[in-house]
Amino acid sequence: MVLKRLSLSLFLGFLLTSLIVPSSIARFVVEKNSLRVTSPDKIKGTYDSAIGNFGIPQYGGSMAGAVVYPKDNKKGCKEFDEFGISFQSKPGALPTFVLVDRGDCFFALKVWNAQKVGASAVLVADDMEEALITMDTPEEDVSSAKYIENITIPSALIEKSFGETLKKALSNGDMVNVNLDWREAVPHPDDRVEYELWTNSNDECGVKCDMLMEFVKDFRGAAQILEKGGYTQFTPHYITWYCPQAFTLSRQCKSQCINHGRYCAPDPEQDFSSGYDGKDVVVENLRQLCVFKVSNETKKPWVWWNYVTDFQIRCPMKEKRYNKECADAVIKSLGLDAKKIDKCMGNPDADSDNPVLKEEQNAQVGKGSRGDVTILPTLVVNNRQYRGKLEKGAVLKAICSGFEETTEPEVCLSGDVETNECLDNNGGCWQDKTANITACRDTFRGRVCECPLVDGVQFKGDGYSHCEVSGSGRCKINNGGCWHESRDGHTFSACLDVDGGKCQCPPGFKGDGVKSCVDVDECQERKACQCSACSCKNTWGSYECSCSGDLLYIRDHDTCISKSGTEVRSAWAAVWVILLGLVMAGGGGYLIYKYRLRSYMDSEIRAIMAQYMPLDSQAEVPNHVHDERT
Repeated sequence: MVLKRLSLSLFLGFLLTSLIVPSSIARFVVEKNSLRVTSPDKIKGTYDSAIGNFGIPQYGGSMAGAVVYPKDNKKGCKEFDEFGISFQSKPGALPTFVLVDRGDCFFALKVWNAQKVGASAVLVADDMEEALITMDTPEEDVSSAKYIENITIPSALIEKSFGETLKKALSNGDMVNVNLDWREAVPHPDDRVEYELWTNSNDECGVKCDMLMEFVKDFRGAAQILEKGGYTQFTPHYITWYCPQAFTLSRQCKSQCINHGRYCAPDPEQDFSSGYDGKDVVVENLRQLCVFKVSNETKKPWVWWNYVTDFQIRCPMKEKRYNKECADAVIKSLGLDAKKIDKCMGNPDADSDNPVLKEEQNAQVGKGSRGDVTILPTLVVNNRQYRGKLEKGAVLKAICSGFEETTEPEVCLSGDVETNECLDNNGGCWQDKTANITACRDTFRGRVCECPLVDGVQFKGDGYSHCEVSGSGRCKINNGGCWHESRDGHTFSACLDVDGGKCQCPPGFKGDGVKSCVDVDECQERKACQCSACSCKNTWGSYECSCSGDLLYIRDHDTCISKSGTEVRSAWAAVWVILLGLVMAGGGGYLIYKYRLRSYMDSEIRAIMAQYMPLDSQAEVPNHVHDERT
C-alpha cells in the first residue's frame, strides 16, 4: 500500500510538473469582462473583473444591478438564511449584486449561497493585491457536485483595492450601481465563428467527465446545424502530457504513455494495478482526432459529434467496452473509412513523434490573445477562452455573441439562447392579455417593442403603451376588442369589420358595444306584431310573431291571412299556369304546321309552272318534239 501511494504521488507529481511548454514560457490568460460603476459619481468608471468558470455569464449582453455588502457572513461561506438575510429584489428595483470577501471556502460555494437567497450576480473581492485569477470549480466531490451544476447566475473576481472602494461607498450610505458587460468578452469581427473544444475521451474522471459527456450529447444538434450551414468552423482538441526523460522506462510511464513517453494521460481510475490505463485514453483520444480529420477531408466534419456521442453510449469503461473493437463498430456504423483512420493514428509503440498528437501539444500553448489551455474541458470561441458552465444554452449564447451584428443564424434566436426579456413584465411593452397578443419581441441583443402582425392583420402604435388594428380584418383578432356572445346556436358581434370601425351593438341589442350589449324587448320598443290577430314573443336578439287560429303571419306586411285561402289561391294559380302553358304550346304547334305546309305548297306550284314556262332563273327548256319538216 505504501509503495502504491508512493508511485501514485510520484506520477501525479511528474504530471503536474511536466505540463507541455515547448520552447516557450507557460502563459495563462484570465478571461475578463467589463465592470462599470454608474453611481455614485465619485467612483464612476470602468474596472476589470475575472469571469468565474461556473454559472452562466450573459455572453453578448449586459446586466445592471445594485451592490449589497452583507453585515454578517461577509465571506458567504455559510447559508445566508441562518442570518435572516435575503437578496431578493423588490418589484421595480434593480437586481441585487452581492459583494463577498475571498477566503475560507470555495468560490462556487459563495456564489451558490448567495443565489439561493435571491442574488442576481456575485462579486468576490480578492483578499490580497495580486493579478486577477480565474475562479474555477473545486476538486470533484459529491457535496460540491450537487450545487455546482445548479449555479445559474454570473460571478466575477475583482481586485482588493476596488473591493475596498465599493465597501467604503456603501458604508457612507451611497447607492452603488454597477453594470456587468459581456458584449466584448468574445470578439465578433465577421459572420463566421471559429471555436474549439478541448476535451477527453475518459469517462471515469468524476463529475467533470459526466458534465462533459452530457454537454456533447446535448450540444451535438446545434453544433451540426451551425457547421452544416457554414456559420462556424469547429475543431476538437485533446490535452496530452509527456513523461520526463528520467521516467520513460518506469512502470508508470509505460502504462500511461504511448510512443515511449511522448504522449501521456492520467490513469482513469487513479489505480495503476487495475482497470484501464492512461495509454488507453491517449489511444482513444488519438482515434477521435483522426475521426475528425478523416470526416473533415470528406467535407463532413460534423460526423465527429456523432462518433463521440455514440462511443460514449456504446463503449463505456464501466461495461469494459472501452476498446478498439467497440470503436471500430461505431466507425463502421457511421460509414467512415476505418483504414484511413488507422493510417492516421500510426504506430503507438514507435519510438518517434506522432504528427497528430505533436500538433495537439503545440496547440496547447497560448497564441495571440489566448492563453495556455490548462483547464479541462476548455471551450475557445474566436480565440478567447470561454468561462462558465459547460451547458448547451450558455455555450450557444457565447458562440452567438461571436457573430457580427445582424449576421447571427436562426439557431441563435431560439429559446435555448435568448434571454427572454419579454417574460418579465412583458418587457414593458403593450399587451392584450385577452387575445394573448404582445408588442414585445425578444432578440439576441435584447427586446424591442413593435406592434405585431397577427394573422395578416397589422397593429399600429408606439408598441409601448398603445397598439390598435389598422385596416380590415380587425374582427378576426379578439373580435376587434368588441362585445360578442353566442347563445342557442346564434352569435352576435358588435364589431364592424371596416377601417376605423367602432364597436356598435347589432340590431336587437343596446349598450356600449365594448363591454356589453343587452337584448332589447323589440315587442315593446319596436311595436312589432301590431295587427289585431298577431301576438309577439321576444327572443334573444330578435322577436317572433304568431297568429291566432288557422292564420299565417306575413312579416313584411305585419298582417295575418288565412292558410286555407292561401291554399285555394295557390291551387287556382297552378291551374292557370297549366292552361297558359297548353295554349302557348298549341299556338306554337299551329305556327310550325302552317309554315311547313306553305313551304310544301310553294315548292309544288313552282315545279308545275316550270314544266310550261321557264322561270327567269332557269335556262330555256329544250324542245324535244320531232320537227315534221325534217
